[in-house]
Amino acid sequence: MFLALAEALQARDAFSGAHSLRVASLAGTVGERLGWDEARITRLRIGALLHDIGKLAVPTTILRKPGPLTKPEFAHIRYHPVAGARLVQALAPARATLACALYHHERWDGGGYPLGRSGGKIPPEARLLAVVDAFDAMTFGRPFRRPLTVDAALAELDRCSGTQFEPAVVRAFVDAYDAGDVDLRRRAS
Repeated sequence: MFLALAEALQARDAFSGAHSLRVASLAGTVGERLGWDEARITRLRIGALLHDIGKLAVPTTILRKPGPLTKPEFAHIRYHPVAGARLVQALAPARATLACALYHHERWDGGGYPLGRSGGKIPPEARLLAVVDAFDAMTFGRPFRRPLTVDAALAELDRCSGTQFEPAVVRAFVDAYDAGDVDLRRRAS
């Protein structure tokens, strides 16, 4: 069922569906690096598959727009975590992953959305997803920008550690990358 939802998103927006699959893989790797148990990692992977499901509520003209978004268009994008949480809440088997959909755009320093939570007020799974979601988004092209190299994306994670991202999660991601545990096939180099 969860893969079917990710495929539905991919049918609507090719980037988002494939992105969710890659984020699920990266999230599992980092969760293992952090010592999370298998049940928690399974929930995390499901949450990663569903983290952008709220984009089903965003018009395709906005999702596929080749240039910068207007303020009203960006407001639609910023609503996708809330829309996603509502969809996940309606799916009883997925309810344990609601935090992944709702909080994955919150920032460690409180400057994120949709609720402006900070630090430990953001669920750990969402703090982890924020890092792997950003890394994947940076290393894949979008209609409006070229991808960063892996080295440039890692430098950006490091630069934003302690502001946008939880430092311990960034460290775990970089450690997993340095150990060769992060699958970077089909990424910018």
